[in-house]
Amino acid sequence: MTEISTSMSRYVLDHPRLKYVFFGGKGGVGKTVLAGVTARWFADQGKRTILASTNPVHSLSGLLDQNVYGKPTAVNGVPNLWAYEIDTKETIERSKTDIKQKIQYFLKFAEISTQADAFVESATMNPAFEESAMFENMVELMFKNEYDAYVFDTAPTANARRLLGMSKVYSLWVNKMVKSRQEAQSLRELLSFTKKKEEDPLMEYLLNFRERMEQARLLLTDKEQTAFFFITLPEALPIAVIKRFINWFHDFGIPVGGVIVNGVIQKNEVQANSPEFVKNRVAMQDGYMDEIWRDFDGDVRAVIPLLDDEVRGTDALKRVAQYAFV
Repeated sequence: MTEISTSMSRYVLDHPRLKYVFFGGKGGVGKTVLAGVTARWFADQGKRTILASTNPVHSLSGLLDQNVYGKPTAVNGVPNLWAYEIDTKETIERSKTDIKQKIQYFLKFAEISTQADAFVESATMNPAFEESAMFENMVELMFKNEYDAYVFDTAPTANARRLLGMSKVYSLWVNKMVKSRQEAQSLRELLSFTKKKEEDPLMEYLLNFRERMEQARLLLTDKEQTAFFFITLPEALPIAVIKRFINWFHDFGIPVGGVIVNGVIQKNEVQANSPEFVKNRVAMQDGYMDEIWRDFDGDVRAVIPLLDDEVRGTDALKRVAQYAFV
């Protein structure tokens, strides 16, 4: 097969309740641009849209040519569109305070005389802590339900995999914690001289947290509301990356919307006197396009040509939309 059976615009029409759209792939394939193009397209359809970056190395401000760091910001000149480079620093500090309170309560509960600071420092030095904070920010944004469409520019796929998989991982972890907590509470009550039940803020926190993660899991696995699109170039490495991770996303139940191929050289612009370098690149891309059509049969949503200028600013996003949403 060498043609698109279901385009991006057709996919959206076939999923009228589509609300949460994620873009991922290997670094440097054009995730930010395609996320921006899609957000602009949704906004032009009259949908109140938020374009958010969950990539620790943000580039939305550069793409839009305006500062959108730290809070949802109206995008200049585009009605219905807001953009937001999520700041994890504030969330991390808030989480540190919250964790410290929980650890202090646990130490008191267990009658251990030591300070919580060392435990907090150890827990928050883990590199996964930033991803956890980013996930919390992303989920909080989704739960507020202030927009008609949410478009997320994610980190390179390995990070996105962990980010979106956290709802499942968290649920498993919290279930174990709740069970252990219940056993400890039962034993404490059994050994107590009084039969009065103590309040347990840690248990309350765990139960509330579990409920939030279940809500997040339901949203992220809703085939009508959520779709994850993979961006690739017609090159070996980015193709191999998304092949591997598409299967993983299926395993986690996260709906895969399809594949967008970026940076394809247009053959009608290659002449007999074109440089050999260009002809060789076209031949190379032809081979990888054959692989893409074969291995992603029916899932290719758009083919974006290699453009002669960088995509920057909202007008440029609209120009690219003519290829992404044909």
